Amino acid sequence: MNPRRPSPSSDAATGAAAFELSRPPGVPKEVQASFLLWLTAVAARVLETIIRIIDALAMGWASGSGGETDVTGTISGVLIRVIIYTLVVYLITRMRLGKRWARLSLAVLLGGIGTLSLVIDPISWLAAGNPLSEVFTEADLLFFFVAPIRVVHLVAVIGALVLMFLPAANTYFRGSR
Repeated sequence: MNPRRPSPSSDAATGAAAFELSRPPGVPKEVQASFLLWLTAVAARVLETIIRIIDALAMGWASGSGGETDVTGTISGVLIRVIIYTLVVYLITRMRLGKRWARLSLAVLLGGIGTLSLVIDPISWLAAGNPLSEVFTEADLLFFFVAPIRVVHLVAVIGALVLMFLPAANTYFRGSR
């Protein structure tokens, strides 16, 4: 067993202790910082979801439908997101415990596919020849709420990815064999 990592039977690997924000013994500061940045990214997505739900409901009320335009779709979308966010937080806690499969899953699913899904629309829009100045002149209030949250999300994901693969983190994850 690696003395730098908490054992699978320790308190750090079970129950609520896996979600504590303080650094467990043996976890490198790079892995801990990555853990916190991944949680920041999830929190940013949760906040964006809340803002989009409020916007959708407000648009329903403004259209005179009393906010009932697509309640079923909104509820199912929220349920899907809750499940996804729960699974992502589980992956994040496993990554902090040194699970290589969790680190790889986070890197591929969130770092790769997730990031691509966030940036593909803006890149496509710019590639279509739209001027960058048009982003701000035609932006609505929702854009000014969501854009900074997305920036925080992207910065957190990129930082978390980098930290997960620094030498100290690599040594930590190699110890889980």
